[in-house]
Amino acid sequence: MRKTTNETGSFKTIITAEHRLLDLHLRETFQYRDLIFLFVKRNFTSLYKQTILGPLWAIIQPLLTTVVFTVIFGNLAKLTTADIPGDHAVPGFLFYMAGNICWSYFSSTLQATSNTFVVNRGTMGKVYYPRLVSPIATAFSNLISFGIQLVMFFTIWAIYYFTGGTSIRLTPLLLMLPLLVLQMIVVSVGVGIIVSSVTTKYRDLAMLVGFGLQLWHYACPVAYGLQLVPEKWKTLYMLNPVTPIITTFRYSAFGFGYFDIRDYLVSWAVSLAVFFIGLVLFSRIERTFMDTI
Repeated sequence: MRKTTNETGSFKTIITAEHRLLDLHLRETFQYRDLIFLFVKRNFTSLYKQTILGPLWAIIQPLLTTVVFTVIFGNLAKLTTADIPGDHAVPGFLFYMAGNICWSYFSSTLQATSNTFVVNRGTMGKVYYPRLVSPIATAFSNLISFGIQLVMFFTIWAIYYFTGGTSIRLTPLLLMLPLLVLQMIVVSVGVGIIVSSVTTKYRDLAMLVGFGLQLWHYACPVAYGLQLVPEKWKTLYMLNPVTPIITTFRYSAFGFGYFDIRDYLVSWAVSLAVFFIGLVLFSRIERTFMDTI
């Protein structure tokens, strides 16, 4: 898109499919921030519209999932909840909840973003706006549910902390949480827009998203501690950008755990690379997606 001036001095907008490879419309997307806010409000409202419990589902779902994980993986399978060697007492319920709320945000944002073109094709075919507005709005609307879950998590965390009997410590590492949330947004939106771009032409790939997320789930330390991963595979395992997010989240919340600055920086590099590839691919596909969707 470019803007020109006519003879009267007023502006008119010319929309064209021709633009440079790295012309990602980021500045234009920022100019549409009011539209992003409206989409966030629409997405969150429609999610809980005509439900009895409404936003309480944001609390009920992770609670039920955590209970199931505690019973199956903690009590029956007896999987370790330790990320590092040593005698560190962390409640299993809190351990599983930490991983579940991180994974829940990542997976829900990825799934919703992967359907960007399909869900919004009616609006996109009639009204012009930067197409990147839709996945960004999806990430921010899911952030509301994540914020509710985070409040629930730290309420339970405070109960365990003040009643004692655990190794949980309050440390300045909690200040890393905003950075972890930002990374979750980057990697989930990045992977999501890659999937959405590819599925405009190959629709069967959309059927594999749910299955792929299930496999990815068990490739992350959500149901088990990092100590379960053999040392010889740990370097490869940490290349999964979601793994350092979850382990660092637990490290920040509990005051102990696994944190390696090299692994964390590599995870950021992978996240940014995925996000950049997604932006470029998204920019190329958005020009012609109405012809193929």
